[in-house]
Parts: sequence; structure tokens; C-alpha cells
Amino acid sequence: MNAIELRGLEKSYEGFHLGPLDLDLPAGCILGLVGENGAGKTTTIRALLGIIKPDGGEASVLGAPVGPDMRQAKQDMGVVLDEVGFPAGLRAGQISRIMAAAYKNWDQSLFEKYLRDLDIPTDKKFSALSRGNRMKMGIAAALSHDAKLLILDEPTGGLDPVVRDEVVGLFSDFTRDPGHSILISSHIVSDLEKLCDYIAFLHKGRLLLCEEKDRLLEEYGLLQCDRAFLAGLAPGAVRSTRETPYHIEALVRRDAVPAGTDVRPVTIEELFVLLVKGDMQ
Repeated sequence: MNAIELRGLEKSYEGFHLGPLDLDLPAGCILGLVGENGAGKTTTIRALLGIIKPDGGEASVLGAPVGPDMRQAKQDMGVVLDEVGFPAGLRAGQISRIMAAAYKNWDQSLFEKYLRDLDIPTDKKFSALSRGNRMKMGIAAALSHDAKLLILDEPTGGLDPVVRDEVVGLFSDFTRDPGHSILISSHIVSDLEKLCDYIAFLHKGRLLLCEEKDRLLEEYGLLQCDRAFLAGLAPGAVRSTRETPYHIEALVRRDAVPAGTDVRPVTIEELFVLLVKGDMQ
């Protein structure tokens, strides 16, 4: 079963159109949504959560169609949005009591363990916490009620590199259970490269590519060459190019260039930047 399924999902605002999106998140996997600000990542997540109503298409989460009848699915979801929405005047203990009333599988002792492990102050009101600690509080809560699916919108934003690495480790541990899945958006592409099984690239509301991360890294590479060499490559070999004062850098399909060509590995961040440049060209 897929943890998330999107079929032809569309949403329009003035000056922006998302979709149509076709996207699957297999159970037990982590899917990363990559895109520049305004690409449609948050709109996609809000449509999945039922916060906004799509203009077209269908979406399901944990086998339930997104809509008013997804109460059980919401019990099985842990959600962290870009702005964690706990009431400003509450402290950790009060937040725990609210979560216990909302989630039948709330585990207070596990929540308290995450608070200690993530070094989150428990004596301060939520509004008095730093952005990083507010985000960590949201992550601790999302992990403390036996969720099967985490939906995370920029969850590492505002965290320093050491804490980001620790949080990424928590997410990785979560998916060791084959019944657990994660959808995560982030502009910190290095986090997604370490964490994700699948990567989806969004640009201006359109899905440029969605594929297994390892397959992407195997399929594509970077080639530095001159214009004459580039012109001699087979049709379809080049996905995108960018020119420097010294050479042309091309994103190429490894299996479509001549054997022995010096093609170096590409990172997920380089792959996304070049795909966007190619789309703009």
C-alpha cells in the first residue's frame, strides 16, 4: 500500500497554478519534496492535510481519501508545519495534556524523553522558545503518538547543523519500521540527500521529476566539455546545460554518452539546480 497517493491534483491561486500532480509515497519510505520558495511544496502538503480544497484531482493518505472522513488517518499522522501551531502561552506539560486529549495513543513518557534528548526547555512558554526549540517541540510531539506517517514542512529550518543532524537521525530511525513513512519538504537539500529514498522536484507548480534517489544519482552525471563535443552527443543525452567562461557544464544521462567519457557524480542539489535551469531554458 502507498502511504500517500496523488492523482491529477491541482490548485490555483492568482498568479500560481499547482499541478496536475501524480505522486506516490510507498509505505516504509521517505519522499523528499524539493523546490524553490513558491514552487508549491506547502500547497501540496496543505492539500494532503485537508487544510485547503484542491480544484481538481484526488488525494489519499494511508488509504483514506482526503476529506472530512479521514479521522482515523489523522490519528495515524504526525504533522510538523513550517510554523508550529501550539498556543503561545502553554508550557511543555500543558502541551502534552492537549495532545493526550487529541491522540488516543499519546505517550507522555516518550514525549518527555524527546524533550530531554533534544534539550528543549520545559519551563518556558511556547512563545518564549527560540524558533529552533519551537520546531523541535513540534517534532517531539509528532513522534510521540505512534504515528504511521509523518508529514513535515521544512522541519529542519531554524536548527543548527548539529541539531539538524540529530533530527535527521530521528527521522531515519522512525522509518526502520516498515510500516512507517515520511513526506518531508526542505530547502536544505543536503538533509534530503542523506535521508530520502525518493526525491520529487517541484518548480513553479509543476513536477519536473520524481524518482528513487539512488537511481537518480546513478542515471545522471555532470560533464564538462566544449560546445563542439556537446553538439556531437546523441539526442536526449543532455538534460540541461550551464556555461562558464571556461567550459560548458552539462547534466547528462550516463548511458547516453560515449564510453570512457569523463562524467563526474552529481549531487541532488546540483541535479535540482540544473533541472530548473534546463526548464527555464
